[in-house]
Amino acid sequence: MQDPFIIAGRRFTSRLLVGTGKYQSLAQTRAAVEASGAEIVTVAVRRMDLSGGGESLQSALPPERYTYLPNTAGCYTADDAVRTLRLARELGGWDLVKLEVIGDTTTLLPDEEGTLRATEMLVAEGFHVMAYTTANPVLARQLEAAGAAAIMPIGSPIGSGLGVQDPDAIARIVADASVPVLVDAGIGTASDAVIAMELGCDGVLLNTAIAKAGDPVRMAVAMKLAVEAGRASYLARRMEKTGIADASSPQTGMITVSA
Repeated sequence: MQDPFIIAGRRFTSRLLVGTGKYQSLAQTRAAVEASGAEIVTVAVRRMDLSGGGESLQSALPPERYTYLPNTAGCYTADDAVRTLRLARELGGWDLVKLEVIGDTTTLLPDEEGTLRATEMLVAEGFHVMAYTTANPVLARQLEAAGAAAIMPIGSPIGSGLGVQDPDAIARIVADASVPVLVDAGIGTASDAVIAMELGCDGVLLNTAIAKAGDPVRMAVAMKLAVEAGRASYLARRMEKTGIADASSPQTGMITVSA
């Protein structure tokens, strides 16, 4: 079955994107990422050693095998985010990037105005921007108009594990968008990933749900299967809901049982 997953002209097989933070060790990071089947991994430019020397993330997850998606975690202004991604491009040549402009330290929700402004600046400089945003259909349309390569609405706050809290808004974003839509943040377990994919999202990005699971490698496998199942279910088009029962067996041609 042909179901291409394309971001900024690049074709991928796995619709699960995973983060690389919060693991107990690089060995655990490598094992979980491998088990997830992910091809795209996010890295926080301001928190990671991306020099590639010694025992580093790049030795655990070779850039030849994985597509690195630098992100701007920890950036609270548009200007700071733009500077950080300029550094990432100088360091590794990366132009496919995940933009985060955080609004405050308590909720870690995106700054909508700052996200839109940074998207405009980065697109003008030739970046392919995957924009992390609130589940706001109006803002999603504005980000796409500004040139974003993908829209990444939150399911719920970063690291909360609360799942998809506003499915109607995300479904509206999906319906309006002509670029990929990926739920990013808040996924806690495999059923959350299925819900996101059944809404029609093109993918799911998560980190904490795997890294902080009791068994990260097993959870990585669960998330891989959940994303695949959710996508297949969406493409299969679910049955219509009804308010009454409908017997599975036909009512004609039944054997009559007499007393």
